Amino acid sequence: MTSRYQGRVDDSDGGQTLTEKVVDIRRVAKVVKGGRHMTFSAMVVVGDGKGRVGVGLGKAPAIPDAVRKGVTIATKNLVEIQLYGTTIPHTVRSKYGAAEVLVKPAPSGTGIIAGASVRAVIELAGVKDVVTKSLRSQNPINVVKATLEALKALEIPARYKMAETTSAETPAPESAVEEPESSEA
Repeated sequence: MTSRYQGRVDDSDGGQTLTEKVVDIRRVAKVVKGGRHMTFSAMVVVGDGKGRVGVGLGKAPAIPDAVRKGVTIATKNLVEIQLYGTTIPHTVRSKYGAAEVLVKPAPSGTGIIAGASVRAVIELAGVKDVVTKSLRSQNPINVVKATLEALKALEIPARYKMAETTSAETPAPESAVEEPESSEA
C-alpha cells in the first residue's frame, strides 16, 4: 500500500523542497441513522532527504483532501534526526502501540532493507544504508510512528562528535612547524 501517491511540496519556512509519500489510505464507515457515512484517512510521510522527516494522518470525506491534510500535519511536525554518514549512529528499538521497530546501522553500499512502511520514513529521512525489522503488529500507521520514534531517539555518541570536530579543525602538528633555534654562544 505504500507509494500510491508521491509528490513534492514546498516547505514555506525552510525554503527547501520536501518529498511526500502516502503510506496508507483507509476508508472509514460510520454507521448513522440514515445509513453509512464514509470518510477517508491518509497516512503521509514528508521529508527532505537530508535529516528532516515528519508524519501526518489526515482525515476527510474525499481522498485528495485527506492527503492534503496529512501533508499539512506532517510538514508542521517535521523533526531533525541524527545521521552518521549514510547510516545511523547506533542500533535503536522503538515501540508505538503494539508495533515495535528495530533499526540497525549498516555498512556503506548495503542500501535500505526494510518493509514498505518503514522504508517510506527511512528514505525520506535521508538514510541510505540501514537494516530494519518490524516486530509484533504490522499496522502501517503504528509502524510509521514507531519508526519516527526510533529515529528521534538517535544520538551521536560524544566520542564521535569529538572526532568530527577535531578532524574539521586539524591544526598543523608542532613538529611540522620548525622554529629557528636561538644560539646562545
